[in-house]
Amino acid sequence: MARPSISKRVMVAAMCAAALVTVVTACSTSSKSSDSSGGKLEVVATINAWGSIAAQLGGDKVHETSIISNPDTDPHDYEATPADARTVAGAKVFIANGIGYDAWADKLLAANPGKDRTELNIGKQLGVAEDGNPHQWYSPDSVAKVVDAITDDYKKADPADAAYFDQQRTTFNTVTLAKYKGLVSDIKSKYAGTPVGASESIFSPLSDALGLKLITPDTFLRAISEGTDPAPADKAAIDQQIATKAIKVYVFNSQNSTPDVQAQVDAVKKQGIEVSTVTETLAPADATFQDWQSAQLQSLEDALHKATGK
Repeated sequence: MARPSISKRVMVAAMCAAALVTVVTACSTSSKSSDSSGGKLEVVATINAWGSIAAQLGGDKVHETSIISNPDTDPHDYEATPADARTVAGAKVFIANGIGYDAWADKLLAANPGKDRTELNIGKQLGVAEDGNPHQWYSPDSVAKVVDAITDDYKKADPADAAYFDQQRTTFNTVTLAKYKGLVSDIKSKYAGTPVGASESIFSPLSDALGLKLITPDTFLRAISEGTDPAPADKAAIDQQIATKAIKVYVFNSQNSTPDVQAQVDAVKKQGIEVSTVTETLAPADATFQDWQSAQLQSLEDALHKATGK
């Protein structure tokens, strides 16, 4: 089943969040506090892709909660719950993706304004337009900038532990992300320019970083990501790319399999084209950001090796 359009998704999220305003206000006094988390800084992220990074950067000084963490959930269609309202109300540091991805979060924040709450909107931090690609955790450059932004917000919220947070950032960048960065560099050096296809725009930031030649029409990638019907001309172009094996690997977001996408996956496999799978949230749900991304990068590298012999 296709996703609703962005406008419809935003409308649904806004209606849902509005209905929760009373819940947020009523429950704010009983929401999680620093006392309930052992004196740690209460950190809330809308999605666990960023939440995993936030938790590791905070170490034993923070308690992190990610609202969207189920690998079987399509985050674009997520609707906030009363429990989410209580969680957001108790946050001292709040991390939203922005870029139209989690519009419900703005309503929950507005319903319970916190004078001492530090709020990070990643899309705004990165300067990405509201109609831009929301999947910035697939951009290594964006990840690096977000690591800095989260660290700065921790230091603002807890100045006494600033040196600790600086050390956590250094370790995360040089040790924790070492394999992830190595795979990005290795794939780019071996396979830059290789033509590939994808099921939606989630792969675009990573494809750019890896130097791959993503030849799927951008309008198709956006349509699938936004839940609108792709143009017949785009579908015909992709069918031709598959039939002629113009792509070496097809990258499939398993959390958004529409009939059009599934038809492409079936056709790709029939042609013997390699398929590499990605997800929008951590898979499995208890994985770390680096293990999740490294596993996907390794799978992609293996697929590119099989397809090219390099």
